[in-house]
Amino acid sequence: MNLKKTFVALAAATTFSGAVAAEELSVAATPVPHAEILEFVKPKLAEQGVELDVKVFTDYIQPNVQVSQKNMDANFFQHKPYLESFNEGRGTNLVPVVGVHVEPFGAYSTRIDSLDALEDGAVVAIPNDPTNGGRALLLLQKHGLIQLEDPSKITSTASDIIENPKNLEFKELEAATLPRIINQVDLALINTNYALEAGLNPTEDALVIEGSDSPYVNILVARPDNKDSEAMQKLADALTSEDVRTFILENYEGAVVPAF
Repeated sequence: MNLKKTFVALAAATTFSGAVAAEELSVAATPVPHAEILEFVKPKLAEQGVELDVKVFTDYIQPNVQVSQKNMDANFFQHKPYLESFNEGRGTNLVPVVGVHVEPFGAYSTRIDSLDALEDGAVVAIPNDPTNGGRALLLLQKHGLIQLEDPSKITSTASDIIENPKNLEFKELEAATLPRIINQVDLALINTNYALEAGLNPTEDALVIEGSDSPYVNILVARPDNKDSEAMQKLADALTSEDVRTFILENYEGAVVPAF
């Protein structure tokens, strides 16, 4: 037997086997900061045998649909109250894997420089999905503009407002569109990821903003059948690493806050 040839063949087989063993993990994400954070951890995962495939979406519906239909493995764009609302409304069974960061929700305007300047009958735009719309109303309630029937209900809508001293007119619109119509309303309540995409700086441009103690932690989400897979756990570990903490703190300057 030619030992040299045998050694070369075994080495080639090992290399080929290693290439096959590399597991692909597809993750749906909104652009900022979620996809950016995923791209940051991609090289680290590659070293661990996980090929991360990041697909960018600009809405809050398809990332969950694609994962529930097993077209993708996981998503990273939402907080737990939104996930619970989606599961209940759509009959899905998606599950949290790990919490990563908080994006403090803010109120923005091109017409006024403080909430005190809102005039009677001012038009206020809020997200039209249950949890983010409720989150917007809770922020306005916190700053004394309205009073809700249930002061702590995160799925409150405009119909749950029992006190509205300034007779604010509420427009419920898709979250992704809010930065684009900010010039058409007196106040817009905008998710930080969409604010960042639009070039807004939440810590400087928001008239009011949630504190860093916000309970709306953005989570990595998967299905019951794959949430405990080795590749998913490697991704979860990477997203909650000290490297990611540093990346968030240095790149988003308070607009995104680590939750681990």
